[in-house]
Amino acid sequence: MKIEEAILYCLASQNRGMRTEQIAEMINRHRLHTRKDGQPVTPNQVYAVVCRYPNMFTKAEGRIMLMI
Repeated sequence: MKIEEAILYCLASQNRGMRTEQIAEMINRHRLHTRKDGQPVTPNQVYAVVCRYPNMFTKAEGRIMLMI
């Protein structure tokens, strides 16, 4: 699955805002997304994707939340 789909899945399944570290850890633990280089997803990568999709995600009080 694409990383933005994996982030969406994490946030929807937890039904609460999460920190980028928590999202990255959950994606890696459940193997929801695999990078092309085989490395684990990083919190910085999660943050970059969240910034790229402002219509899907919002940032508040250090947490990422769903807009939809």
